[in-house]
Amino acid sequence: MDWDMRSGLNTGSAAVNVTDARPQPDARGVITYPTYQVAVAQRGDTVASLASRIGADAGQIAQYNAIPPDAVLRGGEVIALPQRLDTPQPAAPVSTGIQTGTIDVTPLASSAIESAPAATPASQSTSSEQPARHRVQRGETAYSIARTYNVSPKALAEWNGLDANLSLREGQVLMIPVGAANPAPAATPAAQPASTQQAPAAQTEQAAPAPQAPTSSARFAMPAAGSVIRPYQKGKNEGIDIGASAGSAVVAAADGTVAAITKDTDQVPILVLRHADNTLTVYAGIDNVSMQKGASVTRGQQIAAVRAGNPAFLHFEVRKGFESVDPMPYLQ
Repeated sequence: MDWDMRSGLNTGSAAVNVTDARPQPDARGVITYPTYQVAVAQRGDTVASLASRIGADAGQIAQYNAIPPDAVLRGGEVIALPQRLDTPQPAAPVSTGIQTGTIDVTPLASSAIESAPAATPASQSTSSEQPARHRVQRGETAYSIARTYNVSPKALAEWNGLDANLSLREGQVLMIPVGAANPAPAATPAAQPASTQQAPAAQTEQAAPAPQAPTSSARFAMPAAGSVIRPYQKGKNEGIDIGASAGSAVVAAADGTVAAITKDTDQVPILVLRHADNTLTVYAGIDNVSMQKGASVTRGQQIAAVRAGNPAFLHFEVRKGFESVDPMPYLQ
């Protein structure tokens, strides 16, 4: 049954998918994932009291979440943090996915991939993943968003601490519940992530000039400063799309060698790096490529810039030979 008469969407199929419980926060009320953190409000919290407890700036948190600084929060409400806190805590393994198009780089770069020299060995990766995030756009509802990601409205409410009416505000950042069986969300107008022009001004994770190298033992560094807006889905999206500011830095995920620099049918550059054990990383949706074929690169070195778009994003793939694999285990 579709309870959201404005959306015209049937949420029945999403309701059958079973999702994991939301991970428990640490003593401060913070849940940490590889590339972002959220805080869980206590009963009676305000933005100011929550910020004081976790050692963050109340004004930045309020602006980033499109909420008044003096707003009283609900117990259990999830608040996105614009900047990572100094003391990270272990994160629970999670996974998610949404349907999107694919950028097929195999025909464009295959010859260069086969002849590319080997790269320096890299460290071992881990296997955990993180949930996608969605910034609420005007006209969206909890039901339409749940249908987009093929989860139940109830799970969406539980993960984000929504009220009994499943109320949302424009600009609110939602975590998408994970653990759904065989997720196959539909591509609807509401599924499009917010552009950088529509999002609140404090979207600092996308405005940073260059991504910070992770302090964990992840095999690959995050190639752009931003959050994942379209996860990997074999056959539909052969990599991940990372929402980032146009012109911001794209960096090498690991030490390697430039295997190919080519262009897609729209003449947009595509860059391929080769790493240890014949692992390849692919960077599309870029401009201002600063490397030449055959050049050696180091982890975190800038290789290009994010191309302007609506929204602007980096498409990033990891390939073992010609087969794509989920990049997230390499980034965590």
